[in-house]
Amino acid sequence: MEEKLISVLFFFTIFAAAHSLQYQTLTLNPLPQLQSLSWEPQLSSDNENTLSVQLHHVDLLSPSSFNATPHALFKLRLQRDAIRAKSLSLLSANSTGKDFSSSVISGLSQGSGEYFTRIGIGTPVKYVYLVLDTGSDIVWIQCLPCSKCYSQSDPVFDPSKSSSFSTVTCDSPLCRRLDSSGCNNRNKCLYQVSYGDGSFTVGEYSTETLNFRKTSVSNISFGCGHDNEGLFIGAAGLLGLGKGKLSFPGQAGNRFGQKFSYCLVDRIGSAKPSYIVFGESAVTRNTIFTPLLTNPKLDTFYYVELTGISVGGTKVPAVTPELFKLDAEGNGGVIVDSGTSVTRLTRPGYIAVRDAFRLGAKDLKRAPNFSLFDTCYDLSGKKQAKVPTMVLHFAGADVALPAANYMIPVNTEGRYCFGFAGTNGGLSIIGNIQQQGFRVVFDLAGSRLGFAPRGCSY
Repeated sequence: MEEKLISVLFFFTIFAAAHSLQYQTLTLNPLPQLQSLSWEPQLSSDNENTLSVQLHHVDLLSPSSFNATPHALFKLRLQRDAIRAKSLSLLSANSTGKDFSSSVISGLSQGSGEYFTRIGIGTPVKYVYLVLDTGSDIVWIQCLPCSKCYSQSDPVFDPSKSSSFSTVTCDSPLCRRLDSSGCNNRNKCLYQVSYGDGSFTVGEYSTETLNFRKTSVSNISFGCGHDNEGLFIGAAGLLGLGKGKLSFPGQAGNRFGQKFSYCLVDRIGSAKPSYIVFGESAVTRNTIFTPLLTNPKLDTFYYVELTGISVGGTKVPAVTPELFKLDAEGNGGVIVDSGTSVTRLTRPGYIAVRDAFRLGAKDLKRAPNFSLFDTCYDLSGKKQAKVPTMVLHFAGADVALPAANYMIPVNTEGRYCFGFAGTNGGLSIIGNIQQQGFRVVFDLAGSRLGFAPRGCSY
């Protein structure tokens, strides 16, 4: 009897709180038909000490994707996203100079949540698309001769035609730094990188010059992949932006003061470009910071301390710092990841946040679940909708999310879903949908990560 009374009191407490919830307006923009990619190699800054190039979503890279419906593409994207989130969880459990920048594009039409940048490689320069990935360290691209190469939007890089290309020998310290390395009969260092979805790349570990429009960064070690198989799409390879020593920031950090940032504009329906910026210009005045945490067993990921989440202006009581704690053995924790689309929360935390959101959005018409989303609404016929506010509370930084960062369209008929998901693993992931519109700052020199709202005007 006492337990029932407590349950009733708890329900009425929550219900009463719902009447004072804070709301914000969501402007409805269902999934549109996608347009083909147009990339213009324009300089992005008047400051010659800034390296800044645009970012693009992978969805725009393959003309073959334009025949698919936005609904089908988005569902495929979520399937690929689930594979990535699972692989990150498994990996976690088992394992000063001139500023410069690069452009970024989005890739929704491929069914992927990844963002791409266009970077020059070699001498003379050949421009290619690379996936931006803060969850990986190794930089790699497809190279001729191909044992097995997937289809990409640009010609495959031919190292024999670049005067700045050089292979790494087996006895080089660079070769010994690789987690998985080998040696061929010509004393050339071999690398192999495998991903959680079964994709892999194998080839010669080498050095080359990368070009960010007018700025060149020489002697970057990278994988020259001759056998690349799996779910890679469109891009020529991957720009590893993780915390490890072999990532691009790990290798070239002293060149740009150990600071970089990116902003990811809306993956759909945005005419504004996105950028990744390396150097002091990466940090803006309105950036709020939270300390970076160190995982003693894994140095690739960017761990932060998530202390709570507010829905409708009230902190969700069940969402405590203990749910997201990174323990001494390297288990659990929260990472910020550019290659995962949907934010994953440990299941108890997700259920508590979801239920609080459902209560605040009780006046909206519910719709069937979609893929991994279990809280969806039918907003067809509306131009706007009121939804409860959401704030992510990090240590030292409260990040208020725009409505479009957590109520996302999943088809062209007006179905929107709450853009978070639960995970049974210990690792929680802040995905790129929730990062949209923010300049996300990685200040490795200060061991901190920052968020600048409305930070995509550069």
